[in-house]
Amino acid sequence: MSILDKFWGAFSHDIGVDLGTANTLVYVRGKGIVINEPSVVAINQKTKQILAIGNEARKMVGRTPSHIVAIRPLVSGVVSDFEVTEQMLKYFIDRVHREKFSFFPRPRIVIGIPYGVTEVERRAVEEAALNAGARRVFLIEEPVAAAIGARLPIQEAHGNMVVDIGGGTTEVAVISLGGIVASRSIRVAGDEMNQDIINFAREKFNLMLGERTAEEIKLAAGSATEIKETINVPMRGRDLVSGLPKEIIVNDSQVRLAMSKSIQQIIDAIRATMEETPPELIADVMAKGIVLCGGGALLRGLDQLIKSSTQTSVHIADDPLTSVVRGTGLVLEDLENLQGVLLQTDFDA
Repeated sequence: MSILDKFWGAFSHDIGVDLGTANTLVYVRGKGIVINEPSVVAINQKTKQILAIGNEARKMVGRTPSHIVAIRPLVSGVVSDFEVTEQMLKYFIDRVHREKFSFFPRPRIVIGIPYGVTEVERRAVEEAALNAGARRVFLIEEPVAAAIGARLPIQEAHGNMVVDIGGGTTEVAVISLGGIVASRSIRVAGDEMNQDIINFAREKFNLMLGERTAEEIKLAAGSATEIKETINVPMRGRDLVSGLPKEIIVNDSQVRLAMSKSIQQIIDAIRATMEETPPELIADVMAKGIVLCGGGALLRGLDQLIKSSTQTSVHIADDPLTSVVRGTGLVLEDLENLQGVLLQTDFDA
């Protein structure tokens, strides 16, 4: 470690970031998770000024005048708006350093990125973090970070299977000796299920739903398999025929039907990954089971559906929403020994 590195280290917190499509979580070395906010930025298009980031910006989604837009700078876990992603990262870095006497924080950052992203997409994340103030950027594939966060022994010669269902992507991976042996990354996850509910409401009831309303319906009544007690939820939106407000009551079986296509695509990705996995590692997976991470792991009955579809036991990780960011944090805490799980980065600051 250089003298300059030590100097910046004294004035900066090392941080781990799960840069998700739906939420951004930040882990500070020695402290744990300090930020968990939506990956949403509100911008005034007239002045190009950023008005709000995170929770404050999410409150504005679908409720702003035409010149103010609330956007998500990441689509399917990949940077779609470079400048806004950079501003969002800078905001979170500055928030972490507020209580520390630091005029110009220059932290080391470990960032989780989806498996199989292109070189250009990787560079976009790296450069956004460097421009936001990082002195060094380390990248880690999200399934590997999720496995580390779920405390799986990924550096041993055993097969560990992880399914990380986030907002924009579902990552399925079999990991052994610190590397991914077989995997699938599909752009079907929580957001796609919300869209399924929006499409269902439009086709079945001529009802136009907002994104937030669809998500609330998914959380309240969404399930992958039949549940014992019927759940009824109101579906409120605009009638596409009359243009007036309209409310109808839907039950869990209708919501399940709406989301069934996306859920089936996730099941297919898991099965396809298992088909590609060497027999020795599949034997390990059968013995240990599949570990579910990410917000999608909390969908009622999903673990049971995967179990019956794959004939393999399924476990939901402790606090699945934070698995990836906890993984980045554990890598930060033990950077020397876990250097091998990181991706090669093109440049350091």
